[in-house]
Amino acid sequence: MGCSPGSVSSCGPSPCSWGRSFPRCASRIHTVFDFFRAPVRRRAFLGGAAATVAVAAAACTRDGGIGETRADAPTFEYAPAAGQRIGPRDTVSVRVRGGTFRPGVALTNVQTGKKVELTASPDGVTYSTAEPLGFGATYRWSGAADGEGGTWSSLDGEVAVVSPDATMSVQVNIADGAEVGIAAPLILKFAGTVEDKAAVEKALEITTTPHTEGAWAWLPEDNGSRAHWRPREYYRPGTKVSMNAKLYGLDHGGGQYGASDVTSDFVVGRSQIVKASAPSHRIRVMRGDQVYLDLPCSYGEGDLPRNVTRSGIHVVSEKHEDFAMSNPAAGYFNVRERWAVRISNNGEFIHANPQTVGNQGASNVTNGCINLSLEDAQRYFESALFGDPVEVTGTSIPLSEADGDIYDWTLDWPTWQSMSALSKN
Repeated sequence: MGCSPGSVSSCGPSPCSWGRSFPRCASRIHTVFDFFRAPVRRRAFLGGAAATVAVAAAACTRDGGIGETRADAPTFEYAPAAGQRIGPRDTVSVRVRGGTFRPGVALTNVQTGKKVELTASPDGVTYSTAEPLGFGATYRWSGAADGEGGTWSSLDGEVAVVSPDATMSVQVNIADGAEVGIAAPLILKFAGTVEDKAAVEKALEITTTPHTEGAWAWLPEDNGSRAHWRPREYYRPGTKVSMNAKLYGLDHGGGQYGASDVTSDFVVGRSQIVKASAPSHRIRVMRGDQVYLDLPCSYGEGDLPRNVTRSGIHVVSEKHEDFAMSNPAAGYFNVRERWAVRISNNGEFIHANPQTVGNQGASNVTNGCINLSLEDAQRYFESALFGDPVEVTGTSIPLSEADGDIYDWTLDWPTWQSMSALSKN
């Protein structure tokens, strides 16, 4: 006997009576039941602008039969939409229209089965990614939304992430938890050339407590790109600095993406400034407004350009109790020097030199370093921190880019700001 909609006496319970038995017309009813259980699906492959994917649902009629596909079933807008692969840091989202999401919306890595962290909009109609995605991975949406009149639709979109031509690492010069001097620059040294410097700079977040005016500058290439951050004026002692470089998966240009995020959280220590006047033949180490150390010394002789201690704001960059120094132009190699504090990459140190003790405080005879006695050099060495400024005055040649990596403080503030990749944006 044939089965007509609502004919309970001839075919048993209506096919809309879920979970109950069907004593007659089993083959016919099974076919109708399968149709009812499976909503019509459309798959969206995500990548470019947002797209709407309409997923209509079948609905039961009042008399127990199967109604036609409902046009008012919920639909979804996926962003990005079909087209191209996306970067790991691109936000992926889905929005429901004409319905309400059921609990359990998920975006899952197809290869690993790991679910991505999502956030819901305050009105609950949008879910968005809250963490970066993985290189070369494919992700699939799952879940459902309920509409009016018993309609419902299921999520079924996918998104694919780029596999980069290359990734680029970066090194940061100040470790987490470090204590630094008031002139310390924060330096990011990239393993290659960053083509899209503006995009990278936008991803470099700096927080200072108390607030400190500062800026990023891109210095000339040196086996890779270099970005330095410095305050407009010396830091206030006790300032806390936090840098969060969200570089993983960021397009650096030229087919290269960031290999990882990097951070640096440090604190600025006491204020210590070395006042180094070459004509005085002394250095004064200032702690705030007080003279902490006042030491006789000898500066560069100045008879040749290579023997001139450069004028300008140097920055303490490293220190060594013992250091092997070489100066081929001056005719010496691997000479052991004690209590050596580097103040530039052109070979300038403040260090002990017993051979010039007779000149210290009276005349300048060195090849450009600032010489102290063993006892005085040790006292200064023990007081010095990375980032302390050493302000040299009274010589014939200014400190410049030619003297190494850290010449940040030789540039006035407008010039420094102009070296930001965002200065013209």
